[in-house]
Amino acid sequence: MRVLHTADWHLGRIYHGVSLLEDQAHVLDEFVELVRAEQPDAVLIAGDVYDRSVPPADAVRLLDETLTRIVVGEGVPALVIAGNHDSPERLGFGSRLLEQAGLTVRGSLEAALTPVVLRDAYGDVAFYPLPYAEPSVSRHCLEDQSIAAHHAALLAQLDRVRATHDGSRRSIVLAHAFVTGGTASESERPLSVGGTGAVGAEVFNGINFVALGHLHRPQALADGRISYSGSLLKYSFAEADHVKSASLIEIGADGTADITRVPLTPRRDLRILSGTLADIVSGAEHDPGRNDYVLARINDTGAILDAMSKLRSAYPNALSIERPQLAGAGTGTGAGTDHRKVGMEELFGTFYREMTGLELDAAATKLLHTEISAQISAERQAA
Repeated sequence: MRVLHTADWHLGRIYHGVSLLEDQAHVLDEFVELVRAEQPDAVLIAGDVYDRSVPPADAVRLLDETLTRIVVGEGVPALVIAGNHDSPERLGFGSRLLEQAGLTVRGSLEAALTPVVLRDAYGDVAFYPLPYAEPSVSRHCLEDQSIAAHHAALLAQLDRVRATHDGSRRSIVLAHAFVTGGTASESERPLSVGGTGAVGAEVFNGINFVALGHLHRPQALADGRISYSGSLLKYSFAEADHVKSASLIEIGADGTADITRVPLTPRRDLRILSGTLADIVSGAEHDPGRNDYVLARINDTGAILDAMSKLRSAYPNALSIERPQLAGAGTGTGAGTDHRKVGMEELFGTFYREMTGLELDAAATKLLHTEISAQISAERQAA
């Protein structure tokens, strides 16, 4: 059985005020071409299809077009579950009708965890799509008042799977969760506060392969039996070092899985550049990725007039500037100091030290004294 696993499309995402929908459409074209080339037995989409519960119309249209190209155009069945960013009811609309066409969408959790059964040369494979559900929802749906956290909620679902699963069939579970041992990124929305969103890998005991969504870095746990495909694109600068991909999974006759990560090439990369602003700007001339989304970490210590305009003259899609040199903690005047009793020169000197980590040199101190004296003199004359 060959399946293509993907997740965390986050269609409709806006980053630093820029819509990424065109970038998502570009990489989904590439994904559909991958489906056409590989002709897998199924496509698995493990949640966070949309970036928010009420997605923009263009995002809905893009999902409709993409799934139609896969299921109708390529004749490849697809299984989709809701993630924590999705609205279960909106995503699951029309799911019973769509399943007849080869598109299985599980938006809301159901008490009856009915598998989707596909067959290959070695027999049947049972797919169990388990949509994301808050513990309170799971507690109500599964009529189990002991469910208080995500681990217990997912364990209850998997216990039902194990109780009803036909052991002669290989098993694949789709889920959207933060499994203990996985590496998180900045751009994932926490499932809960205080660590109760974590799920132990042992909840998946007895399952041949687990296709997960939620964590944006492609990674595997439990010797490759539990796998995150990662997100469709880089969705924060914390992911700048990620290589985004789709996962081609080969499930053998004995249920063991072999994972191949197939890289996806974005329309524009998301990168971090470091150096002085002048060096970054001059380096763009020979940079083939000058249209990438860029964060510039500039180490200039002096004032820079309209730094973003200068950066965008070289990198038109630059999104942000950071100045690590100005983030020094310093010691300075404490929060309890009455600033009305502190001289202007001392206040400015403290501010400069806290912003740069450096002390004003003699020349700067003399210039500051001259300017303050001139300002005071001008104010007295005006009075």
